[in-house]
Amino acid sequence: MRSRVPRSRVTHDRWLVSYADFITLLFGFFVVLYAFARADQKKQVQIPQAIDAAFKSLGLFADSTRAPSRNTSPAAGKDQPAIPMNIVMGEDVLSPARVKDDLEAIHRDLQQRLSNQVAQHTVAIQMGRDGLVISLREAGFFESGSAVPRPETARTLRQVAAALGRTPYDLRIEGHTDNVPIHTAEFDSNWELSSARATHIARTLLELQAIPADRLSAAGYAEFHPVNSNATPEGRANNRRVDLVVLPRSRIDFSIPGYSKPAGPWRKITDGD
Repeated sequence: MRSRVPRSRVTHDRWLVSYADFITLLFGFFVVLYAFARADQKKQVQIPQAIDAAFKSLGLFADSTRAPSRNTSPAAGKDQPAIPMNIVMGEDVLSPARVKDDLEAIHRDLQQRLSNQVAQHTVAIQMGRDGLVISLREAGFFESGSAVPRPETARTLRQVAAALGRTPYDLRIEGHTDNVPIHTAEFDSNWELSSARATHIARTLLELQAIPADRLSAAGYAEFHPVNSNATPEGRANNRRVDLVVLPRSRIDFSIPGYSKPAGPWRKITDGD
């Protein structure tokens, strides 16, 4: 008598084993991704904190939670002012309010550094339509008809470079003249003279290695952007200048209170203005 061999039972649920393995692997994959994402967030918080702590320990920037003092005195040390600068690493994405605070801090710093030049009316510092404007008067920086800065102005330019080199802002150097035509062996018109003056100032700042070249630009405007009337000798003297315009990389409209285009004769600007 033959013994019966039991038939193997065919199951249709074996796919569940492979499916469970796949789900487990998929779950592990997303857990790893989540862990990496959390680690990156932690690093993003730690990096600016470490940079801020390093700057403060070196005394480069003051505590940004404190408002800067407006009662600065030239005797307090011209080369070591504390500027709470709102620097954004990477792309310069700053709100108009933060840019305004930064430019006002730079204004106070330069007023302190260049107090003698401002008192002698060879330098004027004020807010313009595009940003902070540092005006270098021809009488203090150039011989008549020359584009080469006087040797004694090197110290002033070093002070300006030291103040601006620590900021994230661009610097546009603008040459300006009065409306008296010029025609010399070196310059055929006021366009050439204004452009050459701006270029010489830019080259001097580059040689000081304080401001990166990609943040500098130079332009000549001849007599077409006056700040005073050319009808008087005093007005023409004020129009002969080189303006250093500190401006943000992203275009910001400064049509907010206190940011109008400067007009009228040059005057000493105080912190209370």
